[in-house]
Amino acid sequence: MPRSAPQGEHRDDAGAVLAASFRATRALTEALVVPLSDADASLQSMDDASPAKWHLAHTTWFWETFLLRDHAPGYRPYRDNWPFLFNSYYEAEGARIGRGQRGMLSRPALAEVLEWRAVVTGAMTPLLDDPALAGLVALGVAHEQQHIELLLTDIKHALFQNPLGPAMWEGSAPVTTPAAPLGWHHHPGGIALVGDGATGFAFDNEGPRHRVLLEPFALADRLVTNGEWAEFIADGGYDNPRLWLADGWGWVQREGIAAPMYWQDNQHFTHQGWQARDPHAPVTHISHFEADAFATWAGARLPTEFEWEVIAALHDPATGNQLDTAAPPLPRGGADMFGDCWQFTRSAYLPYPGFRPAEGAVGEYNGKFMSGQVVLRGASCATVRGHSRRSYRNFFYPNQRWQFTGLRLAKDA
Repeated sequence: MPRSAPQGEHRDDAGAVLAASFRATRALTEALVVPLSDADASLQSMDDASPAKWHLAHTTWFWETFLLRDHAPGYRPYRDNWPFLFNSYYEAEGARIGRGQRGMLSRPALAEVLEWRAVVTGAMTPLLDDPALAGLVALGVAHEQQHIELLLTDIKHALFQNPLGPAMWEGSAPVTTPAAPLGWHHHPGGIALVGDGATGFAFDNEGPRHRVLLEPFALADRLVTNGEWAEFIADGGYDNPRLWLADGWGWVQREGIAAPMYWQDNQHFTHQGWQARDPHAPVTHISHFEADAFATWAGARLPTEFEWEVIAALHDPATGNQLDTAAPPLPRGGADMFGDCWQFTRSAYLPYPGFRPAEGAVGEYNGKFMSGQVVLRGASCATVRGHSRRSYRNFFYPNQRWQFTGLRLAKDA
C-alpha cells in the first residue's frame, strides 16, 4: 500500500501540498482535452489504448470508489450504472465492460463526464484535509497522473489512424541542438541498496528496499537519437536475425516491422500532426525487442533496472523534459536521466524480495501484473513533472511501443 504524506510537525504543510497536487492534477487532465471534440474523445484505436473520455471518467470513478464511497458521509454515486463502464481491472469491484469495448461508449457524452468530474472534485474537498486519508489521496493523484500520460499517448495513436494526420495542437515542433558525443557514467560495482527508501509516496512495486550485487558497468550519459536509429536501419538492422531475440525476430517478421512507430520517410507523427523528424532528438516509440536489437548492433547492451537506479540516484527526478502544462509532448534530448522517454532495461518485471500486495481492491494495482513484462525507468515528455523518482518501475510487454519509450545504452566495464 502506498504510504501517506509525511507525519509529525510538518503534516499540515504536507497536507496542503497534497491538496494542491490533487487540484492541479484534476485541472491538467481537463485542460488536455480542450482541443478534442466529443468524437475525438470517444476514439479507441486498439485494445491497449482507451478513449480520452474513458480516462477522464475512470480517474473520476477511482476517487468515487476508493475515497468518497467509504469516507464521505451521505455521498451517493453520480450514476449507479457508470461503475460498470469505468472500472478498469479491479476484480474486487465487480463486473465491467470489456477493455476492447470502451470505444463503443458514445454515451455518456464528454460534457456529461466533465460534469461528473466537477461534482467529484468538489466532494473530495473535505477529505483532502484528513491526515488518515493522505495515503489514499496520494495514490489517487499518482493514479490520475499515470492516466494523463496514457491519455496523451492513446489519443496520439488514435489520431494517427486518420489518413489526414490531424493535429491535436497546431504549430511546428521546435528544433533541437545537435546531440553531444556519447559519454559514459562509470560505476565500480559492489553491493547497492535499491528500491524505495521510505521518504515519501511510492507505489507498492517499488519496495521493499533491498541489496543487490552489481558488477562494474557503465551507463550512457544520453539517450539514443533518431539519427543513430536511422544508421541502424540503413545497416540492415531490421533484416539481420542475429541481432534479435527469437521472440523479437518472430515479431518483426510477423508484423512487418521496419522502423519505430510513427516514422514515415523523414517525418514522424506527433500531437502536432506530421512533422520533420529531428535527427538529434531521442528516438521514441520503440519496443523492448527493438531496443535490445539496437543495443546488440551498437556493441552494447541494455542496463538492468538496478544499474539504472544507482546512477539515477545522483540525479534530480524533477529535471528534464517532462509535462508541466497542457502542451504537445515531444522529446528534445539532453543529459538528464529523467524525461524525454521511458528507458527500457533488460530486467523482467518481478516482485522484490519480501513484496506483499496491499489488502483490498487497491492491492490489485501492480502486483498481479508481475509476469511477462519488462521494466522501464525514468520519465517521458508526457510524464507529469514530480510523478517519477529513481525507484519508479514502469512496465510493458516487450512488443508494446505506443508509449514514449526509448533507450540508454549500457556496457560491462
